[in-house]
Amino acid sequence: MFGIVNCSISTTCLVGILTGLAVLFYVYVKWSHSYWKRKGVPYLEPEFFYGNSKKIIKREISFGDRFAEIYTEMKSKGWKFGGTYIFTRPSFLPIDLELIKCILQKDFQHFMNHGFYVNEESDPLTGHLFNLENQKWKNIRGKLTPTFTSGKLKMMFQTMAACTEGLAEVLKEYEKINDVVDIKEVLSRFTTDVIGSVAFGLECNSLKDPDSVFRKYGKKVFEPSFIRRIKMWIMMFTPKHILKKISFKQTDAAVEKFFLDTVRDTIKYREQNNIFRKDFMHLLIQLKNRGEEMHLTENEIAAQCFVFFIAGFETSATTMTFALYELAANQDIQEKLREEVRDVLDKYDGKMTYDAIMEMTYLDKIVNETLRKHPPVPGTPRICTKRYQIPGTDIFIEEGTRVNIPIHAIQRDPEYYPDPEKFDPERFNEENKSKRRPYTFMPFGEGPRICIGKYRSIRIRYTK
Repeated sequence: MFGIVNCSISTTCLVGILTGLAVLFYVYVKWSHSYWKRKGVPYLEPEFFYGNSKKIIKREISFGDRFAEIYTEMKSKGWKFGGTYIFTRPSFLPIDLELIKCILQKDFQHFMNHGFYVNEESDPLTGHLFNLENQKWKNIRGKLTPTFTSGKLKMMFQTMAACTEGLAEVLKEYEKINDVVDIKEVLSRFTTDVIGSVAFGLECNSLKDPDSVFRKYGKKVFEPSFIRRIKMWIMMFTPKHILKKISFKQTDAAVEKFFLDTVRDTIKYREQNNIFRKDFMHLLIQLKNRGEEMHLTENEIAAQCFVFFIAGFETSATTMTFALYELAANQDIQEKLREEVRDVLDKYDGKMTYDAIMEMTYLDKIVNETLRKHPPVPGTPRICTKRYQIPGTDIFIEEGTRVNIPIHAIQRDPEYYPDPEKFDPERFNEENKSKRRPYTFMPFGEGPRICIGKYRSIRIRYTK
């Protein structure tokens, strides 16, 4: 009898505890979702727990398309900015271009960081330029900027161009057997070879061998594994200082070992054998051997090579895939491009040189229109690093608040690009560019934290 009573009491206690926790959770979510109301910022009504991100979480829509929906709805209400929620976390969305200019450029000191996890001690590959913050970011940016000049790019051009011969051979093989081509996969292997060659000075051989070691680890970085999803959830809900304290590792251990070993072995081999090669790795080794002020450690070199690789091969392959799709869908544009390529190459004895590429102005328009319609990233994040008063208002953005610049939404806004779904390279002729407002084309970001590779990138171009 006493056992039955004790069991009943225990069950009652458990129910009471669970009910109490449920009430606390409900109160916490509702309080969190009142943040923008308390700050006086206009906002779209969030759904319980999900905030404004339910469609993204349920995979009904992409991140870029969802924020384009939010952007369009806010703009239709006449708002210059608005508040959103990713789950319970508030996120500020600027709509007005002048406010975006303030955030990215004019008042940059208030929004200097991207807000991603970085721990150079326990997770060295996170210590790359995109993640670094405050003075450390300034220091590394200052050291790397001279390696991304047009002169350095021209020096590396032939290293990149050599890989296009392998791509031509692979495509000819597909043509012979009249087989369907997974062009994204082929281009991913191609960009793996290009970036592996330029960044690491290695022959990756991914075009000929889809199972090459570089391709294997490149795919592993983006592999949607169960462990990777768990890590993403942990990072989403855990403050960065706690992640640092527990030495949380974002990078897969095998990936980390591969890239660190590859960089260290390459540096050692080149220094011991006095090898010079016209590539990014050589420029980084030069920085390593400079005085203390400009010195880069081997781990810092590995981190920069790592981000150069992962940011380059996937985004470049995706952009080229979209470009080829648009050319296939618009035969008149494709034919006009063919004519330009033939005319320019005739002037250079049929050789694809750096100067020849720079002369292909219509090709440049096509690349820009592809980046406009299909930007590599849907937005660029910022974290408020100092309390900021929104110009012309009495509203403040508090330190630690996430800000999302809606690149995808702006570049498909009919106010700036009439008939935005139409692929029209002439949007980027000199006349149209001069008429367009600043901050309406930002595929590489804008301001002091603009992608450093914007000025290096030739945006690997191949014409069959």
